[in-house]
Amino acid sequence: MASLSVVIPTHNRADILEQCLDHLEKQTIADELEVIVVSDGHDKNTSMLFAATSGTAQRRLRIKFLELPKCHQGIARNKGVQLATAAHVLFIGDDIFLAPDACEKHLALHNDFESKSLNLLQVVLGFTTWDPALEKTRVMQWLESSGWQFGYPAIEQYAHTRLPPDTQHLYTYTSHISMQVEVARHFPFREDVSLYGWEDIEWGLRLKKAGIRVFYEPDAKGYHHHPYTFAESIRRMEILGESAMHMQTVVPDFDRIPQGMKRVGYEVTSLLPTLAGSHRRAFLRGMKHAEQEMETAVQE
Repeated sequence: MASLSVVIPTHNRADILEQCLDHLEKQTIADELEVIVVSDGHDKNTSMLFAATSGTAQRRLRIKFLELPKCHQGIARNKGVQLATAAHVLFIGDDIFLAPDACEKHLALHNDFESKSLNLLQVVLGFTTWDPALEKTRVMQWLESSGWQFGYPAIEQYAHTRLPPDTQHLYTYTSHISMQVEVARHFPFREDVSLYGWEDIEWGLRLKKAGIRVFYEPDAKGYHHHPYTFAESIRRMEILGESAMHMQTVVPDFDRIPQGMKRVGYEVTSLLPTLAGSHRRAFLRGMKHAEQEMETAVQE
């Protein structure tokens, strides 16, 4: 029986997914893994990876492949968890390349917690940085150092310990996080939101309310193989602004929307000719677009 189920939602990225699987094949505990790939929508190239005659079929990894009608990452993760047979589950993105001992690090921590009866229900956040094989653009360097892509600089002081409970939900990154499978099943991702972004923060809010803590293990390393141009990063921020507004309509205590004087400050600093200013402008454009859509829907 597997010791760790690795759940990977994917959408139309067969080449990157195959490299992700290559890195799982090289894990120090590869023989203890169960890999569950859930394709969000049909993609011929992705499904061919798992055909009986493919190279994937010859891997020593235990792989389950499920193809769903077009949905979104939250639904894909929920379906993957339903198929998991291990006691622990690790969520990663299809563009996350794990260091060889990453899975071992996650599993060892969970086993250690449980052997000592230390708050059995907690999640382990691994560290993620850009894949060193990528040529980092200026905006990629800024996204990492500023925390706008992943906020690891803000939690360096909590390495190898639990994050503060009042802010831990801001770091429940589902691109690299593990937990007991019972936690994943008891706290599924919302299936009534479809826009990209924020489903992991909303999920983290529910974990926080339930008293489930987040332990940060920077020694479990993952490498994000996703190059960004400036234009792509700006478009991502527009989508995040739009999706944040929609998330707030279904989650009243969602706290990622700038309000009051914070909104004023956000508007003012968005005028600055900096990377932060341009990304704030994009986020606000997304918010305003969502606001206009909601007003139109009410009028109709």
